[in-house]
Amino acid sequence: MQERWLSVEEIAAHLGVNPDTIYKWIERKSMPAHKVGRLWKFKATEVDEWVRAGTAGEPDREGGSRQTE
Repeated sequence: MQERWLSVEEIAAHLGVNPDTIYKWIERKSMPAHKVGRLWKFKATEVDEWVRAGTAGEPDREGGSRQTE
C-alpha cells in the first residue's frame, strides 16, 4: 500500500506542533516537503526520518538557534 500525502495541518498534528511551525521549519530547517501548486505536501516517513536524524533540533540555516513555537 502506498503512503498518502499529508497536508500542513495533518503533519503538524502528527508532530504535535502548530501549522505555523511547519512553515518555519520548511524555510529555516530544510524540512522535507514537496510543493504541489500552492500547497505543501508531506510524506510522514520522510518527516519522521528527518526528525530522527536530529535536523529539527539543529540551529537555523540563518545561523542562529530559534524557538519555533
